[in-house]
Amino acid sequence: MSDLYAIGYADTQTAEQVLQQIGGLQAQNLIQLDDAVIVERHADGKVKLHTPGGSNSARGAAGGALWGGLIGLLFFAPLVGMAIGAGTGAVAGKATDTGVNDDFMRNLGSQLAPGAAALVLLVRSMTNDKVFEQLHGQYGGVLLQSSLSKEEEKVLQDAVRAAA
Repeated sequence: MSDLYAIGYADTQTAEQVLQQIGGLQAQNLIQLDDAVIVERHADGKVKLHTPGGSNSARGAAGGALWGGLIGLLFFAPLVGMAIGAGTGAVAGKATDTGVNDDFMRNLGSQLAPGAAALVLLVRSMTNDKVFEQLHGQYGGVLLQSSLSKEEEKVLQDAVRAAA
């Protein structure tokens, strides 16, 4: 089971920096993510969701086009196969979106101050002490919401303060 963390930052650039650093931690196998999204609230109040690495439907379309093209080669119609594969892949990718609910993230974004951003992480596993040591409170994030119990949330906040 994954844990949800929504961390607020003063601006989108800070949230992007944190996400890049988390990407490095993921490469070191210190954290495993199921989903990561930056929620941005523009000055005009509009909320935008940034999904690093593209959406499931885009990945599905690319994979479907590749497989459709290969299968199409077998039947001497690679372009038709790619078109059918891309369409099918996009539909399948959209149907298998297993990340954080978009409505939840848009609601969270509407509560942010204009110009602010939140990093929403769905964490499968994490080596807490090493991750906190690497991030050590340098970005000034505020835990907005989590799926942890009150006791676990307090332990998390104490660990973050200690790492800072």
